[in-house]
Amino acid sequence: MSSAADTAPAAPRAKRDRTHFLYIAVIIAVALGIAVGFAAPDFAQQLKPLGTGFVNLIKMMITPVIFCTIVTGVGSIRSAAKVGKLGGLALTYFIGMSFVALAIGLVVGNVLHPGSGMHLSEAAKQAGHTQAATASEGLVDFALSIIPTTFVSAFTGGVVLQTLLVALLVGFAVQAMGSSGEPILRGIGHIQKLVFRVLTMIMWAAPVGAFGAIAAVVGETGVDALKALGTIMLAFYITCVLFVGLVLGPMLWFVAKVNLLKLLRYLGREFLLILSTSSSDTALPRLIAKMEHLGVSRPVVGITVPTGYSFNLDGTMIYLTMASLFIADALGQPLHLGEQITLLLFMMVASKGAAGVSGAGLATLAGALQSHRPALVDGVGLIVGIDRFMSEARALTNFAGNAVATVLIGSWTKEIDKARVALVLDGHLPFDETTLLDDADGHGGPGLPGPREEGEKELAKA
Repeated sequence: MSSAADTAPAAPRAKRDRTHFLYIAVIIAVALGIAVGFAAPDFAQQLKPLGTGFVNLIKMMITPVIFCTIVTGVGSIRSAAKVGKLGGLALTYFIGMSFVALAIGLVVGNVLHPGSGMHLSEAAKQAGHTQAATASEGLVDFALSIIPTTFVSAFTGGVVLQTLLVALLVGFAVQAMGSSGEPILRGIGHIQKLVFRVLTMIMWAAPVGAFGAIAAVVGETGVDALKALGTIMLAFYITCVLFVGLVLGPMLWFVAKVNLLKLLRYLGREFLLILSTSSSDTALPRLIAKMEHLGVSRPVVGITVPTGYSFNLDGTMIYLTMASLFIADALGQPLHLGEQITLLLFMMVASKGAAGVSGAGLATLAGALQSHRPALVDGVGLIVGIDRFMSEARALTNFAGNAVATVLIGSWTKEIDKARVALVLDGHLPFDETTLLDDADGHGGPGLPGPREEGEKELAKA
């Protein structure tokens, strides 16, 4: 008996060791990309398609991952009211945390005044107006954009919320079919396994993508721009760290009794992917798989993660706050508190419409300033050069916020296996990097209790 138990973990550990080398290669690729960017900036800029290509490969898989996860999750719930309650709770939490993030950015921006002493060139002025022209047009247009032109276009348009809408409709339809819908759920479960297998294959291109992305941005930006705008970058990074550590960390502990550092360590490879590609999209499929593996139920994961990617943008909220105050100070036109609050409330709504769009943070900032204080649009050009670096902090903070939100909502709805969470975060139940899926008889299908039973057995041994 004991020998069988001892040999059981051997296979997962072998797989984990193999993928461990992949992420060591990503770290080496990032270092090489920085070196090439500094040594040969012109050549480095030509490597940008490598990073863009890798990100596009990951984005290609987001739609099927979200569709399969939500359909199997919603379809396995017998009460439609439960889905509505879950979605309402998630949106309420997202809006509340957006206000908290805005408030923190507001306080730090007013204390540091990082824009003082900056000078504006004509080129920078023009860049600001260019960004304003690409901003989201408003809440009504955003609401209409959620409805796809056709059923199929939701899978080809690359708009996460369109996929979310169609997946919810299909999930409710399967739910209403009762037992006759179970074969459909099983079929979609098998498709999900195939999708994650393809995603695993794509992940082996991560070092190449990371090398090209980092080399290009270092080659384009150079050292001078970083020195000139180091204050706002440093202040923004510190504010994001404070938000994650002092707001998300205590909430996670008091509500779910989960250690934030352990959760962040569990998601370490996803943070590395985001840092090297500057896109949280690259980690979305992995976040869904890892949250299910952690012990959060599939319905909670399926609704919270995709919705959070559009509505739970803590890092973007902090960025919009600090960037607005930075620009106002740099142009010598500081905003009084009433103007700050009005502007930022507008940005909170506008940012939801721009979610998922490349460069959305910068475009939302420019569009809001154009609407409320047109004279400040010129100043957007001041941060265009470093927006790529600030976007990394935005993406990392947004990702951390969505991971924490999934655990919190799972705890509030009692849709989380606390025993399994402890085992996973302590390393007793390692994530299967080869397939990005749990035990085939566990979270791979709706209503199957494999992982929970496995977790209870491991806990009993401990």
